[in-house]
Amino acid sequence: MADVEFSEHGTRNRGALGTRLVATVACLVAAACLLPMLAVVLAAVTGGTDTISHLMETVLPGYALTTAVLVVLVAIGTFSIGVGAAWLVTMTRFPGVRFLEIALVLPLAFPAYVLAYAYTFILDHPGIVQTTLRDITGWGPRDYWFPEIRSTEGAAAMLILVLYPYVYLLARAAFLQQSASAFLAARALGKSPWLAFWHVSLPMARPAIAGGVLLAIMETIADFGTVAYFGVQTFATGIYTSWFSIGDRAAAAQLALCLLGFALLMAVAERMQRGKAKYYQAGKSHASLPSAQLKGWQAAAAFTLCAIPVLLGFLLPVFILVQMGMESEQNLLSRRYIDFIQNSLTLAGTAAVITVFAAICVGFFQRLRPGRVSSGAGYMARLGYAVPGGVIAVGLIVPFASFDNALDAWMRQTFDISTGLLVTGSIWLLVAAYMVRFLAAALSAYEGGQSTVHANMDAASRSLGQSPLGTLRRVHLPILTPSLLTALLIVFVDVMKELPATLIMRPFNFDTLAVQAYRLASDERLEGAAVPSLVILAVGLLPVILICRQVGRRR
Repeated sequence: MADVEFSEHGTRNRGALGTRLVATVACLVAAACLLPMLAVVLAAVTGGTDTISHLMETVLPGYALTTAVLVVLVAIGTFSIGVGAAWLVTMTRFPGVRFLEIALVLPLAFPAYVLAYAYTFILDHPGIVQTTLRDITGWGPRDYWFPEIRSTEGAAAMLILVLYPYVYLLARAAFLQQSASAFLAARALGKSPWLAFWHVSLPMARPAIAGGVLLAIMETIADFGTVAYFGVQTFATGIYTSWFSIGDRAAAAQLALCLLGFALLMAVAERMQRGKAKYYQAGKSHASLPSAQLKGWQAAAAFTLCAIPVLLGFLLPVFILVQMGMESEQNLLSRRYIDFIQNSLTLAGTAAVITVFAAICVGFFQRLRPGRVSSGAGYMARLGYAVPGGVIAVGLIVPFASFDNALDAWMRQTFDISTGLLVTGSIWLLVAAYMVRFLAAALSAYEGGQSTVHANMDAASRSLGQSPLGTLRRVHLPILTPSLLTALLIVFVDVMKELPATLIMRPFNFDTLAVQAYRLASDERLEGAAVPSLVILAVGLLPVILICRQVGRRR
């Protein structure tokens, strides 16, 4: 009996220790996600009013207006294409629909700045399109008008083409999950298919659609590569210019604070507009929405409308990039490019593992100890996805640079030894920025899988003497392996594509494929930029293929 009591006491001690360990790590992760925002606020407030006053008189109104215009254009474009394509492939049958319902996701593999390089190569003044136009008509450079690709509208078009899949995926999932009862009732009351869609199906899918549009907006305000290459002045380009070109960290922090406020305002506005409304499926039994068989010109029109985003957002850019890459002198097998690939893979792999580990700790803490503390940790862990990479970079560099300088000064004064910058400019600080930026994506994937693990499994495991960490290791993780692999892959590819934080925080002489592509494009060496861009695209196709397989299994 004494041995049994000792064993139970030991199990309880291990359980309490494991719970404290998980709680500690989860709270540290949440604090790390909150640190950049607090640092940006503090740096902006202590930077004085002269800088912000000068910014308000000069560039700040332009940054705000351009960013707002981009947001509006991208929101309208992604909503129109994403919802329209999702409704057509869900509610209608026409030749090629099986291919299109998967192909519509493919542009998600493209970073927007890569798409910008491809279209600039053919649409700019020396590009093949305008050159051919001048050869055919005999016009001179000033004899005709042609849309300017390097413009706010051009940047919006690039962003729309790569971001509409967010809306498409979520809207399609919402339409597939809807019961046909409400739609058929509207049709029975005399509504046309269009009016039934507008008044019934679309409002029921509103939360999913709003979530997709919000994701597109967040990516828009976080984008740096596209707007910087097109010369469009937004908050993101202003932060980079203030930090590197002007060398004014206070100005960079204050611009970052404006961008942070704008991002959080968008998220709060969407949640407030939704209010306390709840959305339920009509009808007790689920019946799939009926699909209409299209023929003739209707089928041709539906195919064309769905094929245009695939053509412009994936097929044509891939063809252009391959042509550009073949004409370039870049050698993927050279030592220099091997270093770029190794650096990218090292950063992406390390960040993916650490981010998924952090997501496991936060997600398991919420399950293990539901309450205000765990809910607060989960909320703070998700803040990073609403914060652009440039803001996170500024928010991490400012406090750690102060720490490094203070430590170096103390070591010089005390031991006459210079420690230099121990943390600032290191790979680990850059990995921390990636974790803060992409933790929300990993946490969503983990929690999606965790929802399939019934609470009875936890109770059975604990009754058999397993500690909380033992339950996580022996029960949860084996079941959640597919979700964890998905989270790893998503974070890996997101890090491969990430540009603003990498440009600001990368160690000296530590370039990645994204940085190399941006540098070559900035020097107008677009053929050379195509080579690293194609490698990034090839890696980005991996999660898109997984998503496409899931989409194909939904019906």
